[in-house]
This record gives sequence, structure tokens and C-alpha cells, in this order.
Amino acid sequence: MLFILLTTVTAFAQKKTKLPQEKNMAAYLMVYFRDADHDLHFALSKDGYSFTDVNNGQAVIKGDTIAEQKGIRDPYIFRAPDGMFYMALTDLHIYAQQAGYRTTEWEREKNKFGWGNNRGLVLMKSKDLVHWSHTVLRVDQVSPELADIGCAWAPELIYDEQQNKTMIYFSMRHGTEKEQVYYAYMNPDFTQMETAPKVLFAYPRPAAYIDADITKVGNKFHLFFASHDGGSHIEHAVSDSINTGYQYEGRRIDPEPRGCEAPTIYKLIGENKWILVYDIYSIKPHNFGFSETTDFVKFTNLGHFNEGIMKATNFTIPKHPGIIQITKKEAQRIADNWKMSMIF
Repeated sequence: MLFILLTTVTAFAQKKTKLPQEKNMAAYLMVYFRDADHDLHFALSKDGYSFTDVNNGQAVIKGDTIAEQKGIRDPYIFRAPDGMFYMALTDLHIYAQQAGYRTTEWEREKNKFGWGNNRGLVLMKSKDLVHWSHTVLRVDQVSPELADIGCAWAPELIYDEQQNKTMIYFSMRHGTEKEQVYYAYMNPDFTQMETAPKVLFAYPRPAAYIDADITKVGNKFHLFFASHDGGSHIEHAVSDSINTGYQYEGRRIDPEPRGCEAPTIYKLIGENKWILVYDIYSIKPHNFGFSETTDFVKFTNLGHFNEGIMKATNFTIPKHPGIIQITKKEAQRIADNWKMSMIF
């Protein structure tokens, strides 16, 4: 059984509501995808270290039911101030030709638009983490200047308290130029961008960077991203502002000897600890790597899934995670919907 999907995103008032505080949190929800199916997967954890897939490693939502390219990648989940949960995903199937969804390797010419060359993002919304509405945002149709973009990848979301709006940020390139991360503000319906995308961070090296993740800690915004300078690895920048003034740290954060990408960070409930996760795409089989920090200066290597303290109990080869804290009631609702034996 798949989660119930609504075909459109309905309008809502962009207003704040009373959200559960960290003291109310009891579990973690991980969203991820797999190259094998290009579908959406969920996993739950009680302690932030051991994760169990809610459907025994099978999809919770099929990519071909929500995406123009019949596959999704790079899911991200976000609890908004209006009490709703949002997800943003890449609308891209890298094996669509083999799967019979198209007759060409990519939607458009590779020599003109590059690898992947998708144009859309999938936007989803839920009030209960079970019933999800969805729509496709075509980034190339936002403005004439974006008509020939080469890609729109790895969208993430954060609430801008100064603007009182949800900010979306994602990797994009024009034609076959280098990828950079851009940001824009979403409309109240969470269906379109209200503003044209702008560059989030001017990377000071002559290389592409992708897969940005922004986390506010105190009065600082921590930006993690995947640099393509000398191989793909995780780097870090910090700012007092959500989308300007990032100060580049200039060092590699991850401990991996091989290429990795897709950094995301989550806080351990009730502790002054954050866990940074990255997708080690360059090893076989693919796996996640983890590092723990208390100050965003020193990072302790926790290893990979099922090679140390971090556990994936019933699934393998996950890709590009997003992780949030959820309440006991929310976790139990998901577990009950999937007839899991976990009790929260």
C-alpha cells in the first residue's frame, strides 16, 4: 500500500501556528531514494543512530506517480511554521531510457544541456506525513532567462523569518556551465516561485558546487555543500544571514577517501550534538557516511551505515537523505500506517 496522494496542492494561508518544541520530539524521519527504483522511501529512528525503513525497503511513493520524468531523486523534508510538512524533490530519472519511459538517454541533447538536464522539481505537502499532495514546478518556465537551464537538482527548503516566506534553494546550471546553488521564495500555495532564482553563494574556487544544506544554529546559518574542486567532497560556510554573506571555510569536512555529496545535518533530540550525513556515491555499494559535531568546527567520524554505530536495519544502498525530528504521535502514525512493529 502506498501513501495516499492528492493530485494537486491546495491553497493555504502562509501563517504561523504553534509547533511542537524539541522537548516534544521522540523520533526521527529519514526520507531518501534509491537508484534502483527512483522512488521515495521513508525510515524511522528512535535514537537518531539506528534507522528502520517503514516498508521493508520498498517505496512509499512511486516516482512515476508524481514526476514528469517518472522518477524522483534528492528528497528533502521540512516542517513549516504553518504546521504543514513540505517535501521538495528532483524530477529526474537517470535510467528512464532503460526503463522505457523515453527513447533517448536524456530529455534534451547532452552536448547542449549536459548530464541529467532535467527542468523540474516535485513539490509535496502533508499535514500528517501520510496523505500527500503534489505538483511539478518547471523551473525553466519561471522566467524567460531560465528557458535553457541545464539542470535543477537537489531542492531544499527553509523558512526565512525576516521575509515570512519559505525559501527554496537548489543546484542549477545554465546550459553546460558550472552548477551553482540558487535560491527563490515560494508562493503561499507552495506551487510556484514568487521571485527569480538568485545565486546563494559565490564559490571562490573555479569549480562547480551543488547539494546545499542550510541549518540555523543560534544566530548563525551553516551552509554545507558538495564541492567539485578536485573531486566531490563536503565543505562548509557560515553567515549571519540566510541567503547572503556566507564566509567560506576552505577545508574539507568529510573524512572520506572517495567522492561524496548530498550533505544534510540534523540535531540529536535533547543534546548539543548534530549529525552530518553525506552520500558516498563513489563506492559500491553506495552508502551514507556520518560525522558528529557539537561546535561545527570539530567533526568526529561515525563511519558508514552498518559499519559502526550507525545502523540501517532493513534497507540497503540509500541515496541522498533528508532527516527531521518528529513527535511520538507522528512517528506512531507512520508506523501504524505501514503496520510496523515499532512502538514509540
